[in-house]
Amino acid sequence: MADLKDSSLLDLSALKDLDRARVAIVKTEWNQRWIDKQTEGALHIAKTCQATVSQTLIVPGCVELPFGIRRLYEVTKNTVNHPEAIIAFGLVIRGGTPHFDYVCQTATEGILQLNLTLPIPVIFGILTLDNEQQAAERLGGSHGHKGEEAMITALKMIQINRILAQNAKQP
Repeated sequence: MADLKDSSLLDLSALKDLDRARVAIVKTEWNQRWIDKQTEGALHIAKTCQATVSQTLIVPGCVELPFGIRRLYEVTKNTVNHPEAIIAFGLVIRGGTPHFDYVCQTATEGILQLNLTLPIPVIFGILTLDNEQQAAERLGGSHGHKGEEAMITALKMIQINRILAQNAKQP
């Protein structure tokens, strides 16, 4: 795992009092080896911060992530375990055709739209890479652990959402 003390962006001390945060993970089947590493990092941070991964949904690929996220939100929003944030995990490796660009653009725009329309944050955990070496560097290597960072971001956004909701209740 990445050293979480390297940067204030990765500082967990402010998240220790985040009571029972609920995060869902929507992840792809493609590049499962790397997606599992992203998920492991996220689960490590969730456990450290006493957060719960309330749901996990697997979709075929990155293009399907926005649909999966929206449906997961819709079917859980009125339940006790509704997520307060959703992380999208996927990984796209550049090939020799423009397919990479279309997949990345479609997934990015879909997640952007969800962030503008859903009342909970959707965390962009899609890695867009040139090769598998870059995946290794970003999942516990020289570039940290993007799965851990995604969960930290989700928890920080839950905290921001809770603070804003609390402030809105005050006169």
